[in-house]
Amino acid sequence: MNVFVDKFKEVIMSVLPVTAIVLLLNFTIAPIGTEMIGRFIVGAIFIIFGLSIFLFGAEIGIQPIGSLMGSSIAKKKKLWIVVVFGFLLGFLVNIAEPDLLVLARQVSEVTSGAIGQTTLLIVVSIGIGIMVALGLARIVFKVPLNRVLTVLYGIIFALVLFAPKVFLGIAFDSGGATTGSMTVPFILALGLGVASIQGGKESEEDSFGLVGIASAGPMLAVLTMSLLSGIKELTGSLPYHGESSGSIIRPFLHEIPALLVEVTFALLPFLVLFLIFQVLIIRLPRKQFARILKGLLYTYIGFLLFLTGVNAGFMEAGSAIGHTLALLDYNWVVIPIGFILGFVVIFAEPAVYVLNEQIETVTSGHIQRKVILYALSIGVASAVALSMVKILVAEIQLWHLLVPGYLIAVILSYFAPNLFVGIAFDSGGVASGPMTATFILAFAQGVAEATEGADVLLDAFGVIALVALTPLIAIQVLGLIYKHKAKKTAVGEE
Repeated sequence: MNVFVDKFKEVIMSVLPVTAIVLLLNFTIAPIGTEMIGRFIVGAIFIIFGLSIFLFGAEIGIQPIGSLMGSSIAKKKKLWIVVVFGFLLGFLVNIAEPDLLVLARQVSEVTSGAIGQTTLLIVVSIGIGIMVALGLARIVFKVPLNRVLTVLYGIIFALVLFAPKVFLGIAFDSGGATTGSMTVPFILALGLGVASIQGGKESEEDSFGLVGIASAGPMLAVLTMSLLSGIKELTGSLPYHGESSGSIIRPFLHEIPALLVEVTFALLPFLVLFLIFQVLIIRLPRKQFARILKGLLYTYIGFLLFLTGVNAGFMEAGSAIGHTLALLDYNWVVIPIGFILGFVVIFAEPAVYVLNEQIETVTSGHIQRKVILYALSIGVASAVALSMVKILVAEIQLWHLLVPGYLIAVILSYFAPNLFVGIAFDSGGVASGPMTATFILAFAQGVAEATEGADVLLDAFGVIALVALTPLIAIQVLGLIYKHKAKKTAVGEE
């Protein structure tokens, strides 16, 4: 129960700042109506309880499965087993990623079904599966992480040159959204399980980087899909749900039946694979097995509540607030508001504090957690503000920001300490958490919909990618600072 209370506190820290900002804007410069703000508040409550239960379930169910499966397949010491099961596990866990489900639904709605939700889910999950398999093989063969990343991002940059530009935001956002609350703990546990079997002093370093490699998969997959789809031009518009439904609660009740099916199909394959592992390989004691099943049940319930809150009230308010602000004569106000939203989202993100502690421990206190927190918060805030600038200024395109950013991140990987490189590329999901995938993207879509000359598909998508890019650069820069400090300390001791 203590674990659940901790998760509950973490989620409240994440959701309440955004809720407070929305309420403040609603009662000042961007009123969105009593009914919609009521649905937003109810949605926030659903998200708080849903995400708390989901994370609790993930901790006692999903993470142990990842670690057990990782060590089990590594013990076989056969590459084909590592690759095949790496693909399967990556695919199945990603299908059940809440942030990706939210993104896929948004893409489907904005494109009026031209890019279907199921299609995007499957394509992205295939990309994740392939990259998880590749990442596990990298651990087995001890290939340097920066070399793998250089090749992957080299291919991504090449595809960007030929892919229709309407797919760029979706592709890069998919990479950010997949590294969420379901996928990251599982893949980290999977990587740690494989690395621990390998042993050696480098096992800790090897365990990092798997999420970073995995997050390149969706980009590659979606960009490849764009080339094969034959779609050259596609415009997007926001399905605005501002009309009255006559009830605050009715939309939530309306969402639940469809989401029951959606969540069941998302989690069922993962459950089946775990049961197969249990019968054939793992053979856990009954008590431990029951605890994991209980964790999966909590994950299911939390998942359902979370998506209900997101779909029935939370995101709608986000897009409405963005839409209202962008219609103001002083629509430039979305830039500082975007900055504030980005700052509070990351400042209040519990996973960031875990990351801060991890880096402070690894550096023996040379890099203080306060420095990391402010570096990430200002970085993410700037990324969201930059996204708003991109929407308002038609000449700025997404690739103008992303390609140089990722290029810098890859170049830094050759100079930063290896451990920091792994942590940095694993941490994209830390920044692009549930609040980014739900509220901030919806906010950007609302701004784009109301801005003359902007297109929701071209200009709003990409905000998750920019946010996810921030830790890649910030943490590696901190790694260089640590490296410099460590050298100075060593010289001083001599």
